[in-house]
Amino acid sequence: MITLYTAPTPNGWKVSIALEELGLPYTVRPLNLGALEQKEPWFLQINPNGRIPAIIDHDADDLAIFESGAILIYRAEKTGALLPQDVRGRSVVLQWLMFQMGGIGPMQGQANVFVRYAPERIPFAIERYQRETRRLYEVLDRRLGEAPWLGGDAYSIADIATWPWVQGHAWCEVSVEGLEHLQRWLETMAARPAVQRGRDVPIPRTSPETRAEAVVESARKML
Repeated sequence: MITLYTAPTPNGWKVSIALEELGLPYTVRPLNLGALEQKEPWFLQINPNGRIPAIIDHDADDLAIFESGAILIYRAEKTGALLPQDVRGRSVVLQWLMFQMGGIGPMQGQANVFVRYAPERIPFAIERYQRETRRLYEVLDRRLGEAPWLGGDAYSIADIATWPWVQGHAWCEVSVEGLEHLQRWLETMAARPAVQRGRDVPIPRTSPETRAEAVVESARKML
């Protein structure tokens, strides 16, 4: 059994989607980010960085694991799924996973901050992060023109890590127009039942208006 500490964010959805894809039993412990529950001492014992997601693997002497990418690799290695076993295939998947962790997530995250959460609009910052996010989308599009999935012929943790961010492109007002391979991939991912279930953790999807109000209010408390 696994306990998942999470919230309705792209990084949180990575892990819930992976757990659903792997068919692993888990319980959910939602954290109220707006109330800074993730900074409370009890949670810092699980994740010293005070961020979600984190898991405790109760089948491994209550091993606590934080950082979404580390969790994905851990579960893939432990189950032997969603990560190729051969050296080359594994390397390709991990490269695209790190591309998300070091590129898509940070750049789109900053675009979200300056477009949606900052108390005042700063055009230079908005344009800088939107432009870089679009550039990264174009890198993804080229890759997906070569192969059906980011890691190649097989669905993997690289796709799981990247989709929760890119599917929210409208939130930071970055277009995917003209990126036909990326659009195809987004639609294919969204149609997977496990992706749909994982995306509803820890709460079902709400209307864009309701979600916008809740997310903006919560995010501004953390700035």
